[in-house]
Amino acid sequence: MNLAQVHLSAPRYVLGETEADHTTVKDLSRKAREFGMPPKASLWGWGSVRRTDESLETLAVRSGLAALNAAGTDPSSVDCLVLCSTRFPGGPRTHGKFMETVMSGLGLDNAAFTGVTLNRCTNLLVGLRTAQAMVAAGHHRTVLVVSTDRISDEAVRMENFALFSDGAAAALVSDVPQGPDAYEIVAGASAQDPRALEWTNEISSDLARVVNERILDAADMKIGDIDGVLHLNLYKPLVVLKERQAGFTKEQLFLDNIPRIGHCFAADPLINLADRAAAGQLRDDGHYLLAASVPGVRVGVLLRKLPTAPTAEAAATETRELR
Repeated sequence: MNLAQVHLSAPRYVLGETEADHTTVKDLSRKAREFGMPPKASLWGWGSVRRTDESLETLAVRSGLAALNAAGTDPSSVDCLVLCSTRFPGGPRTHGKFMETVMSGLGLDNAAFTGVTLNRCTNLLVGLRTAQAMVAAGHHRTVLVVSTDRISDEAVRMENFALFSDGAAAALVSDVPQGPDAYEIVAGASAQDPRALEWTNEISSDLARVVNERILDAADMKIGDIDGVLHLNLYKPLVVLKERQAGFTKEQLFLDNIPRIGHCFAADPLINLADRAAAGQLRDDGHYLLAASVPGVRVGVLLRKLPTAPTAEAAATETRELR
């Protein structure tokens, strides 16, 4: 069955407004000892973290507006919002006000909405795949996907797999490209092991290989055809080990943001994509894999970078040169 072509456009993000060195993380030295981690910042990729005093709603609105503005998309054309977070505050009595604040801040007066939360740090990629299915099925034409998270207890900013930062990321998923920064969603897949979902279990490279096989088969590609992997910003040795075991080379990985901003929950793959695009590190028609793993789950979304349409000025210059 051939599905309708779906695109991802204008990946954007916001980070906590306060940048702090890793040495300010509460009980870092004690926790490192408990986790059996030698206190070597360069080894683990300890660098900076970002903290915020803003609410989840504010982070969501800021990142969503950044994506809409970058795409040149009017909020009135968005017919669905997929909002992702590892922990929505409150319960049924407060969630209505929460969504009202987010949607009014984004200017989404008539859009449907869906929440994604149980997938932990794969939430954003699950949200993107949900949006892709909605668009491919013709249920919606333009879906805004937003992931927003922050640490509420400084005692858990350091875990045995990452240093956490506060932030949010967003992108548009639609039937046509929107704006100059756009990608075709080529394929996607997930793999789960319900018996390994407990958070203290290890991340599985076996699940990553299953996802790779499903995506590469669907795209008729080999693993070496992937130009880059945009993964979670976990500790460097963990990322390198697990992604190499999944079949990738170190050259396909993107490790720069681990010391720069740490682990922004589910937003990492989109943050890393946006940063590589802004730095001119993506090639036209290149293939880039958004990937996220937590214990018991792996999710991947394969993108093809669409060539940037020339501006009117550039097109006029090219025409003059051809004369």
